[in-house]
Amino acid sequence: MSVTAGSLPRGLALARRRGRERALLLGLAGALALAAAIAGLGIGALAIPPGEVLAIIGMKLGLVAPTAVDPLHVQVFSAIRAPRVLLGLVVGASLALAGAAMQGMFRNPLADPGLIGVSAGAALAAAVVIVIGPPALIAMSSPLRPWALPLAAFGGGLGATAVVYLLARHEGRVVVPVMLLAGVALNALAGAAIGWLSFIATDEQLRSLTFWTLGSLGGAGWVAVLPAVLLAGGAALALLSQARALNLLALGEGEARHLGADPVRITRIVSASAAVAVAAAVASAGMVGFVGLVAPHLVRLLVGPDHRTVLPGAALLGGAMLVIADIVARIAVVPAELPLGVVTALVGVPFFFWLLLRAKRGGIA
Repeated sequence: MSVTAGSLPRGLALARRRGRERALLLGLAGALALAAAIAGLGIGALAIPPGEVLAIIGMKLGLVAPTAVDPLHVQVFSAIRAPRVLLGLVVGASLALAGAAMQGMFRNPLADPGLIGVSAGAALAAAVVIVIGPPALIAMSSPLRPWALPLAAFGGGLGATAVVYLLARHEGRVVVPVMLLAGVALNALAGAAIGWLSFIATDEQLRSLTFWTLGSLGGAGWVAVLPAVLLAGGAALALLSQARALNLLALGEGEARHLGADPVRITRIVSASAAVAVAAAVASAGMVGFVGLVAPHLVRLLVGPDHRTVLPGAALLGGAMLVIADIVARIAVVPAELPLGVVTALVGVPFFFWLLLRAKRGGIA
Protein backbone atom coordinates (compact mmCIF):
# COMPACT_ATOMS: atom_id res chain seq x y z
CA MET A 1 0.00 0.00 0.00
CA SER A 2 1.45 3.37 -1.00
CA VAL A 3 1.52 6.28 1.43
CA THR A 4 0.82 9.71 -0.04
CA ALA A 5 2.64 12.81 1.10
CA GLY A 6 -0.40 14.19 2.84
CA SER A 7 -1.62 11.00 4.48
CA LEU A 8 0.79 11.08 7.43
CA PRO A 9 -0.03 14.67 8.46
CA ARG A 10 -3.72 13.90 8.13
CA GLY A 11 -3.27 10.78 10.24
CA LEU A 12 -1.37 12.71 12.91
CA ALA A 13 -4.03 15.42 12.94
CA LEU A 14 -6.76 12.80 13.31
CA ALA A 15 -4.87 11.11 16.17
CA ARG A 16 -4.40 14.44 17.95
CA ARG A 17 -8.09 15.32 17.53
CA ARG A 18 -9.15 11.96 18.93
CA GLY A 19 -6.72 12.39 21.81
CA ARG A 20 -8.25 15.78 22.63
CA GLU A 21 -11.77 14.32 22.44
CA ARG A 22 -10.73 11.48 24.74
CA ALA A 23 -9.18 13.86 27.27
CA LEU A 24 -12.22 16.15 27.10
CA LEU A 25 -14.68 13.32 27.66
CA LEU A 26 -12.73 11.84 30.57
CA GLY A 27 -12.35 15.30 32.09
CA LEU A 28 -16.08 16.02 31.82
CA ALA A 29 -16.99 12.58 33.20
CA GLY A 30 -14.57 13.06 36.09
CA ALA A 31 -16.02 16.53 36.80
CA LEU A 32 -19.55 15.08 36.74
CA ALA A 33 -18.54 12.34 39.18
CA LEU A 34 -16.94 14.92 41.50
CA ALA A 35 -19.99 17.20 41.34
CA ALA A 36 -22.31 14.25 42.02
CA ALA A 37 -20.17 13.20 44.98
CA ILE A 38 -20.25 16.71 46.52
CA ALA A 39 -24.02 16.85 46.02
CA GLY A 40 -24.44 13.38 47.54
CA LEU A 41 -22.38 14.41 50.56
CA GLY A 42 -24.57 17.43 51.18
CA ILE A 43 -28.13 16.38 50.28
CA GLY A 44 -30.23 14.48 52.79
CA ALA A 45 -32.46 14.81 55.84
CA LEU A 46 -29.76 17.05 57.31
CA ALA A 47 -28.61 19.36 54.53
CA ILE A 48 -24.93 20.30 54.46
CA PRO A 49 -24.13 23.28 52.19
CA PRO A 50 -21.57 22.62 49.43
CA GLY A 51 -19.15 25.10 50.98
CA GLU A 52 -19.26 23.28 54.30
CA VAL A 53 -18.83 19.93 52.52
CA LEU A 54 -15.60 21.27 51.03
CA ALA A 55 -14.61 22.66 54.44
CA ILE A 56 -15.11 19.26 56.09
CA ILE A 57 -13.04 17.61 53.37
CA GLY A 58 -10.37 20.26 53.97
CA MET A 59 -10.52 19.55 57.70
CA LYS A 60 -10.02 15.82 57.04
CA LEU A 61 -6.98 16.71 54.95
CA GLY A 62 -5.62 19.01 57.65
CA LEU A 63 -6.16 22.18 55.61
CA VAL A 64 -9.04 23.66 57.64
CA ALA A 65 -9.29 24.12 61.41
CA PRO A 66 -11.87 21.84 63.12
CA THR A 67 -13.50 24.86 64.77
CA ALA A 68 -14.59 26.17 61.34
CA VAL A 69 -17.21 23.43 60.79
CA ASP A 70 -20.33 22.22 62.60
CA PRO A 71 -19.53 19.08 64.70
CA LEU A 72 -22.94 17.56 63.87
CA HIS A 73 -22.29 18.01 60.16
CA VAL A 74 -18.88 16.39 60.56
CA GLN A 75 -20.42 13.39 62.31
CA VAL A 76 -23.11 12.92 59.63
CA PHE A 77 -20.52 13.40 56.89
CA SER A 78 -18.07 10.87 58.34
CA ALA A 79 -20.42 8.14 59.54
CA ILE A 80 -23.22 8.22 56.94
CA ARG A 81 -22.68 10.33 53.84
CA ALA A 82 -19.03 9.63 52.98
CA PRO A 83 -19.26 5.80 53.00
CA ARG A 84 -22.58 5.96 51.13
CA VAL A 85 -21.24 8.21 48.37
CA LEU A 86 -18.00 6.25 48.08
CA LEU A 87 -19.94 2.99 47.81
CA GLY A 88 -22.18 4.56 45.15
CA LEU A 89 -19.15 5.61 43.11
CA VAL A 90 -17.56 2.16 43.44
CA VAL A 91 -20.73 0.20 42.63
CA GLY A 92 -21.66 2.41 39.67
CA ALA A 93 -18.13 2.33 38.27
CA SER A 94 -17.90 -1.45 38.70
CA LEU A 95 -21.20 -2.14 36.95
CA ALA A 96 -20.49 0.27 34.09
CA LEU A 97 -16.93 -0.94 33.58
CA ALA A 98 -18.03 -4.58 33.60
CA GLY A 99 -20.84 -3.75 31.17
CA ALA A 100 -18.48 -2.01 28.75
CA ALA A 101 -16.07 -4.94 28.87
CA MET A 102 -18.86 -7.51 28.39
CA GLN A 103 -20.21 -5.59 25.40
CA GLY A 104 -16.73 -5.66 23.88
CA MET A 105 -16.23 -9.35 24.61
CA PHE A 106 -19.62 -10.42 23.23
CA ARG A 107 -19.33 -7.83 20.42
CA ASN A 108 -22.93 -6.96 21.22
CA PRO A 109 -23.94 -3.42 22.24
CA LEU A 110 -26.95 -4.78 24.16
CA ALA A 111 -24.86 -7.03 26.43
CA ASP A 112 -25.13 -6.52 30.18
CA PRO A 113 -23.04 -7.75 33.16
CA GLY A 114 -25.93 -9.97 34.21
CA LEU A 115 -25.63 -12.06 31.05
CA ILE A 116 -22.98 -14.34 32.57
CA GLY A 117 -25.19 -15.08 35.59
CA VAL A 118 -23.21 -13.21 38.23
CA SER A 119 -26.08 -10.98 39.39
CA ALA A 120 -28.55 -13.86 39.47
CA GLY A 121 -26.13 -16.08 41.39
CA ALA A 122 -25.45 -13.36 43.93
CA ALA A 123 -29.17 -12.68 44.35
CA LEU A 124 -29.97 -16.36 44.84
CA ALA A 125 -27.25 -16.80 47.46
CA ALA A 126 -28.45 -13.70 49.31
CA ALA A 127 -32.05 -14.94 49.16
CA VAL A 128 -30.99 -18.27 50.69
CA VAL A 129 -29.28 -16.43 53.55
CA ILE A 130 -32.29 -14.15 54.15
CA VAL A 131 -34.96 -16.87 54.03
CA ILE A 132 -33.26 -20.10 55.11
CA GLY A 133 -30.21 -18.80 56.95
CA PRO A 134 -31.55 -17.20 60.20
CA PRO A 135 -30.90 -20.30 62.40
CA ALA A 136 -27.33 -20.48 61.12
CA LEU A 137 -26.90 -16.73 61.57
CA ILE A 138 -28.03 -16.96 65.20
CA ALA A 139 -25.44 -19.68 65.85
CA MET A 140 -22.73 -17.66 64.09
CA SER A 141 -20.39 -15.57 66.21
CA SER A 142 -21.40 -11.90 66.34
CA PRO A 143 -18.27 -10.48 64.55
CA LEU A 144 -18.99 -12.68 61.50
CA ARG A 145 -22.77 -12.21 61.40
CA PRO A 146 -22.81 -8.86 59.48
CA TRP A 147 -20.60 -10.42 56.80
CA ALA A 148 -22.86 -13.42 56.12
CA LEU A 149 -25.06 -11.79 53.47
CA PRO A 150 -22.37 -9.97 51.45
CA LEU A 151 -20.03 -12.98 51.56
CA ALA A 152 -22.81 -15.29 50.41
CA ALA A 153 -23.76 -12.91 47.59
CA PHE A 154 -20.14 -12.54 46.51
CA GLY A 155 -19.58 -16.30 46.54
CA GLY A 156 -22.86 -16.95 44.72
CA GLY A 157 -21.97 -14.50 41.97
CA LEU A 158 -18.54 -16.03 41.40
CA GLY A 159 -19.94 -19.56 41.58
CA ALA A 160 -22.58 -18.82 38.96
CA THR A 161 -19.98 -17.32 36.64
CA ALA A 162 -17.74 -20.38 37.10
CA VAL A 163 -20.63 -22.68 36.11
CA VAL A 164 -21.37 -20.61 32.99
CA TYR A 165 -17.68 -20.55 32.06
CA LEU A 166 -17.29 -24.32 32.44
CA LEU A 167 -20.40 -24.96 30.35
CA ALA A 168 -19.03 -22.71 27.61
CA ARG A 169 -15.60 -24.40 27.40
CA HIS A 170 -15.06 -26.64 24.40
CA GLU A 171 -11.75 -28.14 23.30
CA GLY A 172 -9.72 -25.63 25.23
CA ARG A 173 -11.58 -22.54 24.07
CA VAL A 174 -14.59 -20.60 25.30
CA VAL A 175 -17.57 -20.55 22.94
CA VAL A 176 -19.02 -17.08 23.52
CA PRO A 177 -22.55 -17.83 22.18
CA VAL A 178 -22.75 -20.86 24.50
CA MET A 179 -21.64 -18.68 27.42
CA LEU A 180 -24.41 -16.24 26.56
CA LEU A 181 -27.07 -18.97 26.38
CA ALA A 182 -25.81 -20.62 29.57
CA GLY A 183 -26.04 -17.26 31.36
CA VAL A 184 -29.62 -16.78 30.17
CA ALA A 185 -30.56 -20.27 31.40
CA LEU A 186 -28.89 -19.72 34.76
CA ASN A 187 -30.66 -16.38 35.17
CA ALA A 188 -34.00 -18.11 34.57
CA LEU A 189 -33.17 -20.89 37.05
CA ALA A 190 -32.06 -18.42 39.72
CA GLY A 191 -35.20 -16.35 39.15
CA ALA A 192 -37.38 -19.42 39.69
CA ALA A 193 -35.50 -20.32 42.88
CA ILE A 194 -35.82 -16.77 44.21
CA GLY A 195 -39.54 -16.90 43.43
CA TRP A 196 -39.88 -20.09 45.49
CA LEU A 197 -37.95 -18.56 48.38
CA SER A 198 -40.20 -15.49 48.23
CA PHE A 199 -43.22 -17.81 48.42
CA ILE A 200 -42.03 -19.52 51.63
CA ALA A 201 -40.60 -16.37 53.26
CA THR A 202 -42.21 -14.65 56.23
CA ASP A 203 -43.45 -11.09 55.86
CA GLU A 204 -40.29 -9.68 57.44
CA GLN A 205 -38.03 -11.87 55.28
CA LEU A 206 -39.99 -10.94 52.17
CA ARG A 207 -39.54 -7.22 52.87
CA SER A 208 -35.79 -7.71 53.34
CA LEU A 209 -35.54 -9.84 50.21
CA THR A 210 -37.56 -7.41 48.09
CA PHE A 211 -35.58 -4.38 49.27
CA TRP A 212 -32.26 -6.16 48.72
CA THR A 213 -33.10 -7.40 45.23
CA LEU A 214 -34.06 -3.83 44.22
CA GLY A 215 -30.80 -2.39 45.54
CA SER A 216 -29.94 0.24 48.14
CA LEU A 217 -26.97 2.15 49.51
CA GLY A 218 -28.75 2.72 52.82
CA GLY A 219 -26.69 0.18 54.72
CA ALA A 220 -23.34 1.58 53.61
CA GLY A 221 -20.65 1.75 56.29
CA TRP A 222 -16.89 1.77 56.30
CA VAL A 223 -16.78 -1.93 57.24
CA ALA A 224 -18.68 -2.83 54.08
CA VAL A 225 -17.17 -0.21 51.79
CA LEU A 226 -13.48 -0.97 52.17
CA PRO A 227 -13.64 -4.63 50.98
CA ALA A 228 -15.80 -3.53 48.03
CA VAL A 229 -13.24 -0.85 47.12
CA LEU A 230 -10.37 -3.36 47.23
CA LEU A 231 -12.13 -6.07 45.21
CA ALA A 232 -13.65 -3.71 42.67
CA GLY A 233 -10.39 -1.79 42.34
CA GLY A 234 -8.42 -4.93 41.51
CA ALA A 235 -11.05 -6.04 38.99
CA ALA A 236 -11.12 -2.56 37.44
CA LEU A 237 -7.35 -2.57 36.88
CA ALA A 238 -7.59 -5.98 35.19
CA LEU A 239 -10.43 -4.81 32.90
CA LEU A 240 -8.68 -1.55 31.99
CA SER A 241 -5.58 -3.52 31.02
CA GLN A 242 -7.65 -5.33 28.37
CA ALA A 243 -8.70 -2.18 26.47
CA ARG A 244 -6.38 -2.75 23.51
CA ALA A 245 -7.17 -6.48 23.46
CA LEU A 246 -10.91 -5.72 23.29
CA ASN A 247 -10.26 -3.36 20.38
CA LEU A 248 -8.57 -6.22 18.54
CA LEU A 249 -11.31 -8.67 19.48
CA ALA A 250 -13.88 -6.33 17.91
CA LEU A 251 -12.32 -7.18 14.53
CA GLY A 252 -13.20 -10.86 15.02
CA GLU A 253 -11.39 -13.76 16.67
CA GLY A 254 -9.45 -14.69 13.53
CA GLU A 255 -8.20 -11.16 12.92
CA ALA A 256 -7.35 -10.76 16.62
CA ARG A 257 -5.16 -13.89 16.49
CA HIS A 258 -3.33 -12.59 13.40
CA LEU A 259 -2.60 -9.37 15.28
CA GLY A 260 -1.12 -11.21 18.25
CA ALA A 261 -4.09 -11.38 20.62
CA ASP A 262 -5.35 -14.55 22.30
CA PRO A 263 -9.18 -14.54 22.30
CA VAL A 264 -9.36 -17.36 24.86
CA ARG A 265 -7.13 -15.47 27.30
CA ILE A 266 -9.06 -12.23 26.71
CA THR A 267 -12.39 -13.98 27.38
CA ARG A 268 -11.02 -15.61 30.53
CA ILE A 269 -9.63 -12.37 31.98
CA VAL A 270 -12.67 -10.26 31.08
CA SER A 271 -15.15 -12.85 32.38
CA ALA A 272 -13.33 -13.36 35.68
CA SER A 273 -12.67 -9.66 36.27
CA ALA A 274 -16.23 -8.64 35.37
CA ALA A 275 -17.56 -11.36 37.68
CA VAL A 276 -15.47 -10.07 40.61
CA ALA A 277 -16.48 -6.45 39.94
CA VAL A 278 -20.20 -7.20 39.65
CA ALA A 279 -20.20 -9.67 42.55
CA ALA A 280 -18.55 -7.06 44.79
CA ALA A 281 -21.11 -4.46 43.66
CA VAL A 282 -24.13 -6.73 44.16
CA ALA A 283 -22.84 -7.98 47.51
CA SER A 284 -22.49 -4.39 48.73
CA ALA A 285 -25.61 -2.72 47.33
CA GLY A 286 -27.96 -5.42 46.08
CA MET A 287 -29.13 -5.73 42.49
CA VAL A 288 -28.99 -2.46 40.57
CA GLY A 289 -29.93 -2.72 36.92
CA PHE A 290 -29.20 -0.84 33.71
CA VAL A 291 -26.12 1.12 34.85
CA GLY A 292 -23.91 -1.41 33.07
CA LEU A 293 -25.94 -0.93 29.89
CA VAL A 294 -26.57 2.83 29.84
CA ALA A 295 -23.19 4.29 30.85
CA PRO A 296 -21.04 2.46 28.24
CA HIS A 297 -23.50 3.38 25.49
CA LEU A 298 -23.49 7.06 26.37
CA VAL A 299 -19.68 7.12 26.20
CA ARG A 300 -19.65 5.13 22.97
CA LEU A 301 -22.17 7.48 21.35
CA LEU A 302 -19.99 10.48 22.23
CA VAL A 303 -16.49 9.29 21.31
CA GLY A 304 -16.81 6.03 19.40
CA PRO A 305 -15.95 2.42 20.18
CA ASP A 306 -12.29 2.70 21.29
CA HIS A 307 -12.16 0.78 24.58
CA ARG A 308 -9.22 2.87 25.76
CA THR A 309 -11.80 5.64 26.17
CA VAL A 310 -14.98 3.64 26.66
CA LEU A 311 -13.75 1.68 29.71
CA PRO A 312 -12.52 4.56 31.91
CA GLY A 313 -15.25 6.89 30.62
CA ALA A 314 -17.97 4.36 31.46
CA ALA A 315 -16.51 3.85 34.94
CA LEU A 316 -16.57 7.58 35.72
CA LEU A 317 -20.01 8.09 34.21
CA GLY A 318 -21.43 4.99 35.92
CA GLY A 319 -20.22 6.18 39.32
CA ALA A 320 -21.76 9.61 38.76
CA MET A 321 -25.05 8.11 37.55
CA LEU A 322 -25.44 5.86 40.57
CA VAL A 323 -24.70 8.64 43.07
CA ILE A 324 -27.27 10.87 41.31
CA ALA A 325 -29.79 8.00 41.33
CA ASP A 326 -29.17 7.53 45.07
CA ILE A 327 -29.82 11.24 45.67
CA VAL A 328 -33.15 10.90 43.85
CA ALA A 329 -33.96 7.76 45.86
CA ARG A 330 -33.32 9.67 49.11
CA ILE A 331 -35.38 12.77 48.39
CA ALA A 332 -38.22 11.53 46.14
CA VAL A 333 -40.48 10.14 48.90
CA VAL A 334 -39.15 11.71 52.12
CA PRO A 335 -39.09 10.46 54.87
CA ALA A 336 -39.07 7.05 53.16
CA GLU A 337 -36.45 5.96 50.63
CA LEU A 338 -37.02 4.49 47.18
CA PRO A 339 -35.14 1.32 46.26
CA LEU A 340 -32.18 2.27 44.10
CA GLY A 341 -33.06 -0.22 41.37
CA VAL A 342 -36.42 1.49 40.86
CA VAL A 343 -34.72 4.80 40.03
CA THR A 344 -32.15 3.26 37.67
CA ALA A 345 -34.87 1.24 35.93
CA LEU A 346 -37.01 4.34 35.35
CA VAL A 347 -34.10 5.81 33.40
CA GLY A 348 -32.65 2.60 31.99
CA VAL A 349 -35.76 0.97 30.54
CA PRO A 350 -36.64 3.87 28.17
CA PHE A 351 -32.99 4.07 27.15
CA PHE A 352 -32.96 0.31 26.46
CA PHE A 353 -36.08 0.61 24.29
CA TRP A 354 -34.42 3.45 22.40
CA LEU A 355 -31.37 1.24 21.79
CA LEU A 356 -33.58 -1.56 20.50
CA LEU A 357 -35.35 0.80 18.09
CA ARG A 358 -32.01 2.24 16.98
CA ALA A 359 -30.62 -1.26 16.37
CA LYS A 360 -33.78 -2.19 14.48
CA ARG A 361 -33.48 0.84 12.20
CA GLY A 362 -29.82 0.06 11.62
CA GLY A 363 -30.64 -3.54 10.71
CA ILE A 364 -33.28 -2.49 8.25
CA ALA A 365 -30.95 0.02 6.69
